[in-house]
This record gives sequence, structure tokens and C-alpha cells, in this order.
Amino acid sequence: MNLGNFTWTGVAPAEFILLGITDRWDLRVTLFLVLLPVYLGSLLGNMGMVLLIGVDARLHTPMYFFLANLSLLDACYASAIGPKMLVDLLLPCATIPYAACALQMFVFAGLADAECCLLAAMAYDRYVAIGNPLLYTTAMSRRLCLALLGASGLGGAVSAFVHTTFTFRLSFCGSREVNSFFCDIPPLLAISCSDTSLNELLLFAVCGFIQTATVSVIAVSYGFIVGAVIRMRSAAGRRRAASTCGSHLMAVAMLYGTLIFMYLRPSSSYALDTDKMASVFYTLVIPALNPLIYSLRNKEVKEALRRTLTRFCCPGQGHR
Repeated sequence: MNLGNFTWTGVAPAEFILLGITDRWDLRVTLFLVLLPVYLGSLLGNMGMVLLIGVDARLHTPMYFFLANLSLLDACYASAIGPKMLVDLLLPCATIPYAACALQMFVFAGLADAECCLLAAMAYDRYVAIGNPLLYTTAMSRRLCLALLGASGLGGAVSAFVHTTFTFRLSFCGSREVNSFFCDIPPLLAISCSDTSLNELLLFAVCGFIQTATVSVIAVSYGFIVGAVIRMRSAAGRRRAASTCGSHLMAVAMLYGTLIFMYLRPSSSYALDTDKMASVFYTLVIPALNPLIYSLRNKEVKEALRRTLTRFCCPGQGHR
């Protein structure tokens, strides 16, 4: 009997089988050796960014408040998928319990949508900083920053609750083989024997609303930023604005590009091999790249890192 095609009648499966990225053992070992450093780099880079912003008083500004929370989100985002995926690459058969599958989907979907909202808040923060620099600290008060952060978390949680609830109300009576390396929405819809039209509608409606709303906020904010930069007389100010905004725009382009490719498509095109590589990109690679993007292109972060290393490695020089 093929365990992956066992039939249930009105009962949820005890567990799902994750088919993973590939069934070739040599490729799985290679992927493990490649992705393990990527995941560890993502974890160290993002948590390092959080700690650096926390210990350096000069980075205690609204911009770096949002960046620290983005790094924390990225670390959690990668950890929701990365460790199990790496372990599963070395197992002959990877499975995940039904309840754990639902929890993984909820956590991952919530963090992904919260990150979209947070990137929109960061775009608004950049607009205030560049458009009204003298009123920046007053306009971006601590209360407003916390409110924007809370709204991002609430938006992610509501979206994840809707998707998880409606996905796990479906019947999985034909197969429990999930053609992915984690419990993502499209592969689960593909193996359900229920009518998934409502789920697809919700996927388009909820993800479409979040991505359209956040992209609109980002686009409008950058429209005002471009106007403010054009009015600047200082070339140094223009370069500084371009450097700061360039990092944010790169992060936005990478995340939104893969999310739109993965979730705003009809179910007939789900669970392809290209989808798996796109999933690897946005679950592990993007969280690893974000700390590099924001540190290598940011003079203040590099100077803060130098000060912090000097303070801990050469205490006598830290006070000069």
C-alpha cells in the first residue's frame, strides 16, 4: 500500500509526508551543506543587527527601531522553516504531524504578512525623515512607532488565522504527500479533495489586499521622497537619501517579487519545481540577505559596528 495515497473518511490525517525539494540523495546532501551556512548566517546576521541596534545609543532612532524589528522578524521567519527543512534533507522520509503543520503555516504566514506591513511602515518613516527632517523625532514618536509595529503584527496574525483556519477545514482524503518542504498554502490546496475555490478567493483577497495596500503606501511614500530629494540643494544629502532608500527598496523588491509569484496565481500552476526554489529563496535566502543589504549600504551601521567591536575588544580605546 502506498502510504502517501491512503484514504480517510471524515478524519484528518495524523501526519503529512513532505516530499521536500528533491528525492536525489546527492542533491539533498549538497543542499544541506549549502543551506546550513545560509540559515546560520541569517540567524547570526539578524540577531547581530538586533543586538547592535540595542547596545549602540546612536542607533536609537525610529529608523533603526523598525530595522531591529525587521531583523527579529527575519530571524523568526527563517527559523519557522529552516531547522526542520535542514533535518528533513538528511532523512529518507520526512513527515510532519497534522497539528504541527497547522502551527507552522500560521507562524510562517503571520510573519510573512507582518513583514510586508513593517516594510510599508519603514517606507513612511523614510518619507518623514527625508521630507521633514527637523520634525522627524517629533512626528515619529515612540507611541506612533509602537502603533505601527502593533498594526503590522495584528495584520499578520489576522491574515494567518484566516488562511490556516480555512485551509485546515478542508478534507485531505486522497493523498497526504505535500509537494513542498514545509506546510505552505498552495501545496496543501493542491492535495485537498474538497472544493478549494473559497480558499483561492481568500488567498487572492487577503494576500492581494495586504500586498496592494502595503505596496501603495510604499509607492506613495517614495513618490513624496523623490519630490523631496529633487528639492534638495545638497549633493551629499541626495546621496545619503539614495543610500538609505536603496537598501529598503532592494528588500521590498526581493520579498514582494517572490510572494506575488507564489501566492497570486491560480492553483493549476501550484507545486512545480520552480515553486520550491522560489520558496527556498524567500524562506532562507532573503532573511540572510537583508542584514547584508542594510549593513553594507549603511555608513551608520558600519560605524556602530566598529564602535561596538572597539568597545568590547579594546576597552581602553573605546573612551578616546
